[in-house]
Amino acid sequence: MLSITEKIAEELQIPLGYAENVIALLDEGNTVPFIARYRKEKTGAMDDVTLRRFAERLDYLRGLEKRREEVRLAITEQGKMTEELDSALQAAETLAAIEDLYRPFRPKRKTRAGVAREKGLAPLAEQFFLQPVGGPSPEKAAEAFLSEEKGVITVEEALAGAMDIVAEDISDHAEYRGQLRRFLEKEGKFVTAATTEEEIGVYEMYRNFSQEISSIPDHRILAAGRGEKEGFLRITLELGDYLPLSFLQNRLVDPRSSYASLMNEAITDSYRRLLFPSLEREMRTALTDRAGEGALVLFRENLKNLLLTPPIKGKTVLGFDPGYRTGCKLAVVDPIGKVLDTGVIYPHKPQSKSAEAERILLSLIRKWGVDTVAIGNGTASKESEILIAGLISKNSLSVKYMMVSEAGASVYSASEVGAEEFPDYDVTLRSAVSIARRLQDPLAELVKIEPRSIGVGQYQHDLKPARLEEALGGVVENCVNRVGVDLNTASYMLLSYVAGISRTAARNLVAYREENGAYTARNQIKKVPKIGAKAFEQCAGFLRIPGGKEPLDNTGVHPESYGAAKALLVTMGYSPSDLGSEGIPGFSAQCRKAGTEKLASELGIGEETLKDIAAELERPGRDLRDDFAQPLLREDILGLEDLREGQVLTGTVRNVCDFGAFVDIGVHQDGLVHISKLSDRFVRHPSEVVAVGDQVKVAVLSVDLKTKKISLTMKGIKE
Repeated sequence: MLSITEKIAEELQIPLGYAENVIALLDEGNTVPFIARYRKEKTGAMDDVTLRRFAERLDYLRGLEKRREEVRLAITEQGKMTEELDSALQAAETLAAIEDLYRPFRPKRKTRAGVAREKGLAPLAEQFFLQPVGGPSPEKAAEAFLSEEKGVITVEEALAGAMDIVAEDISDHAEYRGQLRRFLEKEGKFVTAATTEEEIGVYEMYRNFSQEISSIPDHRILAAGRGEKEGFLRITLELGDYLPLSFLQNRLVDPRSSYASLMNEAITDSYRRLLFPSLEREMRTALTDRAGEGALVLFRENLKNLLLTPPIKGKTVLGFDPGYRTGCKLAVVDPIGKVLDTGVIYPHKPQSKSAEAERILLSLIRKWGVDTVAIGNGTASKESEILIAGLISKNSLSVKYMMVSEAGASVYSASEVGAEEFPDYDVTLRSAVSIARRLQDPLAELVKIEPRSIGVGQYQHDLKPARLEEALGGVVENCVNRVGVDLNTASYMLLSYVAGISRTAARNLVAYREENGAYTARNQIKKVPKIGAKAFEQCAGFLRIPGGKEPLDNTGVHPESYGAAKALLVTMGYSPSDLGSEGIPGFSAQCRKAGTEKLASELGIGEETLKDIAAELERPGRDLRDDFAQPLLREDILGLEDLREGQVLTGTVRNVCDFGAFVDIGVHQDGLVHISKLSDRFVRHPSEVVAVGDQVKVAVLSVDLKTKKISLTMKGIKE
């Protein structure tokens, strides 16, 4: 029997020693980002994604062991533990297998079998399993159990009660349940039917739908599940009787016995009334959980790519939150996100004050030197895009614009975070600020919004809230710590995602900054309440202080390695004062030439740590997002009616799902590139080819002006 450590090492294909180290590090209270970044020698340089999978699997296996012991104790206390049962329990590798073994011993509500047992019919039921050949008939055996006192008046009642016990015992048998579960997995079908003859909209394809359970994709499970919740569909699982009944009859029925006929009846009753309904419920739950985990994997990947979208640095941005009746809200923010001005215009129906709107916009753009306009992609966004594009063209402005997803902006605007940040603004103006800042620094702004509301998931509202929050929170934490956080400009929400910093500690960090002025050294945070020695160890390397007393405070070098970093500089012929804000070009290459293994040995640090230090000294304050393709800004406009079949355009991937990718080509409505149109080669999943934020070339396949659906392809397009 493998230990938990051995199981994880085998599953993740990592050396046992590294697995032991990771467990020790996690048990010591270290965070995943800290372990991934600063304990590479102990983990074999495992990345944060692998470490999170490791941590999740560790929690599951420990929970499994806890449940195993609970079940063992419960059965033992009943005096029913056997050597065979204990061995089976020890060998069980899933929660379902453990629960199958416990099922016969679990306290039950009143059942037909329970009533029969109370009437003393258990010994008669035992005869059904023994099926004596040549002995008394079942009817004759039943006569011995007739009792007016116990309510067993006739032979038929005695036999019926015994068969109820047989049916329940069969349904509780772990081996039989396991085999029938496998039959359902391999041979069963997922079947949906409409609950009405009327149109059911997006669920029409599921009106009369059937697919093998073994091959049904996750997005169909989730889509049908949503249709069922909304009352449009009914979902059933189908297996048929032949396979399971044949299996049970072959295992349980002796055709030579006079009990054979009644035993067949009991088996059929057990399967149809107890076993299959129970397994169907289990399988429905398992399918939904599997689909949910699949959707979660995709959501995490999309969210990561969105959060790591490169910021638009050094630009003054006009946030434009479109609307009709209540007008369009405006907010001008400076390059570091400070709000300079706000306003409201009414260019669209019913007011249609377009001339006045243009004057106000032009005034704001010229007054504050606006470089870029960020337009929310919600209601009235198309008309607003036309307005901005026309204004730019008419006045020959050196301004560009970009459509920005509004997903979650209203959630932020009405949230406690939004109210704290802008107590004097109404929710709509907060939304305009959020839209502007999303363009400037997506990561810093989007951390203020619940990840599930950001709009890059697939059926995220159907997933388990706690699991969703845990998984997506991990993605945000990973992204924040990979990028690093400016301690003097970060909001408390951004700081709360830094490894080791709680939300209370994050608030305290901001309060200390506001009361005492800008931080000049990382060590200063030790004075802040809730930042103890452990918290400092976990968070320090991810905090940045540009222009501080210690140049290393603006790098990803951890304070525990400052001595090694300075010694490395000296060894390579530099002094710490040579670092400056621009770093030392080519420093990593110089270290490689000198021999990283030799240098690491001389300095008493690991080789991976030395490589990381060298990279930081080469580019202090580096933002990894700067290496990615910059967001696509526009200055002209394209409408649905302008699209032509075969037209090639450059667009930005906004969402990736199981069946394809949605691409923004600048016409307000995202186009779909179906999975079959993503590449000239076979694609198993869209994520193999595209990611959220990617800039891609697409060709128009078709446009439906009525439904506003755009079909695109990436096949056969030359760069």
